[in-house]
Amino acid sequence: MANITLDNNPTTTSGYLPKNGEQAKDFCLIGKDLKEVTLNNFRGERIIMNIFPSIDTGVCGNSVRNFNTTAGNLSNVKVLCISRDLPFAQNRFCGAENIENVITLSDFVSGAFGKDYGLTILDGVFTNLLSRCVIVLDETHKIIYTEQVDEISSEPNYEKAIAVLN
Repeated sequence: MANITLDNNPTTTSGYLPKNGEQAKDFCLIGKDLKEVTLNNFRGERIIMNIFPSIDTGVCGNSVRNFNTTAGNLSNVKVLCISRDLPFAQNRFCGAENIENVITLSDFVSGAFGKDYGLTILDGVFTNLLSRCVIVLDETHKIIYTEQVDEISSEPNYEKAIAVLN
């Protein structure tokens, strides 16, 4: 289990992020149209997975806005913004913020994505939500970069995540 903090209060996750060089595990998440979306839907495309607890918090919203701006123009790259929020909340946020360059996906049905990737928060006020992480995949969906943010209220290193794609 990874040790992280929220406002300097210790918490743990269900496991550890996969390692660079590993093949990403397939997933089944729910898209904005309430249909299932799997990793295979993005075959041949590079992926930035921007993972966070809730789109309705300041830092989580900032990460969606930042990746919408910085990664939205990259060639052959899809940004998947993943949380356990309902798709309705994700759609409301993106509509209000004019977010058009990322794809929001929800792990609300079973939480299997968080469990499979080892990033479900196990204790504290964010229990069962996803920890703040970035996972970058190449076009074969091998993992080429991971970051689990130590302090949930901090933003990820956007520059490093994008740099591995250049």
